[in-house]
Amino acid sequence: MVEPGTERVGEGLNRALAALLAERPDLHLIGEDMADPYGGAFGVTRGLSTGYPERVLSTPISEQAIVGFAVGLALRGREAVVEVMFSDFATLCFDQIVNLASKAVTMYGEPVRMPLVIRCPTGGNRGYGPTHSQSLQKHFVGVPNLAVHELSPVHDAHATLARILDSGAPAMYFEDKVLYGRRRFGAAAGDELFHCERIGGACDFAVLGVRGVDRADVVVIAPGGLTDRVLGGMRGAYLSDEIAVRAVVPSRLYPFDPAPLAALVAGAGRVVVVEDGTAGGTWGAEVAHTIHQQMWDLLSQPVRLLHAPSSTIPAAPHLERAVLVQADDVRAVVTAVAGG
Repeated sequence: MVEPGTERVGEGLNRALAALLAERPDLHLIGEDMADPYGGAFGVTRGLSTGYPERVLSTPISEQAIVGFAVGLALRGREAVVEVMFSDFATLCFDQIVNLASKAVTMYGEPVRMPLVIRCPTGGNRGYGPTHSQSLQKHFVGVPNLAVHELSPVHDAHATLARILDSGAPAMYFEDKVLYGRRRFGAAAGDELFHCERIGGACDFAVLGVRGVDRADVVVIAPGGLTDRVLGGMRGAYLSDEIAVRAVVPSRLYPFDPAPLAALVAGAGRVVVVEDGTAGGTWGAEVAHTIHQQMWDLLSQPVRLLHAPSSTIPAAPHLERAVLVQADDVRAVVTAVAGG
């Protein structure tokens, strides 16, 4: 086991996939340019095809065909992990995901296993422009039998992926591209101001807070890809404004079960949900709705949502930063909520 904080998130994901291949002889990894020397667009599968040449397969450029092939493998008793080169391209295989993979679990008169993970490198802050930088998680929330997960620096990718495959149901696994080069959370990662604890539950919640501070003025719920930016906002809020924040990072975004968060919500009374996608039918709105339904009496004010502005994403760095959620945005909304 590699100590958290000593390896980068992309390296941890590569290690997780290697371990899964070793443990699961029926597992296949498939996608564009997956084989060496490329290892996918971001090198996450680099080295794996050398060790498992018959099960780590590069495919033609057709997202619909890639996911259709993976569904066929799963229906025949195999397991499949697909890499969609950019999450933006998940729109090209939407039919295979929503009308085939998720439906096959229950539409044949008896339960059918569908051990399928669709990996989607996602998000901006890389200068890739409008069609390679989006966060489209919301388009998969609410599909029956389809779970939505997100890579995070505070969760073990091997445990998450193994749990998804063991569930026998398909899942989307969004991976913020910026995280690949960031270090996993730990003392060696320069995050000595914060500590992390796991409170588990179906969503496998991790909670990050300021070391030695027991109170929480605000609870921020955010997907894994925003962890670094949320920590940046927390740092500013605490050091400059003396506002203590607890950040909650779920491994599974949907279905969302807030039950383990009751004590945190009761202690703070103020909740902010942050996401990198634009407003309108979002995961954050689903989380807010669920918390309002189940924990309204624990809140001192309605749940506040922070989304990215409604805009296509420019390639120019200064323009891109302006239309994506940044640490300063998190700090601003936390400060406003704490003073409300």
